[in-house]
Amino acid sequence: MTTRLETALTRRLGLEAPIIQAPIGGLASPELASAVANAGGLGMLAQTWSEPDELRAAIRETRDLTDRPFGVNLILEWPQDERVAICLEEGVRIVSFFWGDPGPHLDAIHRAGAIALMTIGSAAEARRVVDQGVDIVVAQGWEAGGHVWGEVATLPLVPAVVDAVAPVPVVAAGGIADGRGVAAVLSLGAAGARLGTRFVLAAETHAHPRYRELMLAADETTPVHSSLFDIGWPNAPHRTLRNSTFRAWELAGRPPSGKRPGEGEVIATDDDGSSINRYTSSSPRADVSGDIEAMSLWAGQSVGLVREIRPAADIVRQLVEEAVAIFRALDDFGPAAASPRMPVRVVTAD
Repeated sequence: MTTRLETALTRRLGLEAPIIQAPIGGLASPELASAVANAGGLGMLAQTWSEPDELRAAIRETRDLTDRPFGVNLILEWPQDERVAICLEEGVRIVSFFWGDPGPHLDAIHRAGAIALMTIGSAAEARRVVDQGVDIVVAQGWEAGGHVWGEVATLPLVPAVVDAVAPVPVVAAGGIADGRGVAAVLSLGAAGARLGTRFVLAAETHAHPRYRELMLAADETTPVHSSLFDIGWPNAPHRTLRNSTFRAWELAGRPPSGKRPGEGEVIATDDDGSSINRYTSSSPRADVSGDIEAMSLWAGQSVGLVREIRPAADIVRQLVEEAVAIFRALDDFGPAAASPRMPVRVVTAD
């Protein structure tokens, strides 16, 4: 007997669980995306900077590992026409966008029978992209790790966006790491939850062991919001763990780019031999060597809730089980899940 959470998101995307693995940049992998997909959630590939052959290979490798839906995320700060075309040619039917205008890509996506997601930071922006034709919006709260688009916290953002774009499905992102968070955002009217920090600590990610150690040791106050790691992606606010690079910059009075401590210093080396300078926007992958602690250690405020590395499938199952337990407990006090503002149904099947 299995129990699942059914929402507008699961019905629209053909999922078993209203859980989306955030793209998490270079830390994502076909192994991670397929593991999440096979567990019933939506796995995502981050392919913003991939060369065409790399993108095709990642899609095909993921498809070899799962027959379930998965998506590709592209950041619109850079031209993405060719990558969108490749995704559609390769049969990807869920394309996710961030940080820009999705409008020019929507006709091609819909002609291919695909679905477009867009991450937004306000109700006004949600209305705008839905009017353009976006099918599902991801409301990213300020608590999120990695690059953060808006300035509103998840708790007030999600219901505002839900009210603004109903009946378009809304996915909540930012500050969610366990089933309590999933239940909370579903009760706010979201149709799903997107988690990044939690999935960085999935067994299948490409995260460096030292990065994992620092995340496991962090609490909710360790992540800081800044635009510090701007080499490669300037003027893009983000949330990272407070580390030696951040502390040195802070002690220096938070000087602007070009006047920061250690500017131009090589702190690590990529697997291809290329140098990684201090303040570079670069994911601390397992194949990087050097001073990992000094790199951009992406993490959201939910990092204090994560205390173990687990397989991605176990994470998806645990999230659903915890959320189901909460909804069942609420039902003891009345038909909680029947409210139109909490459009989730607990389904039990043999």
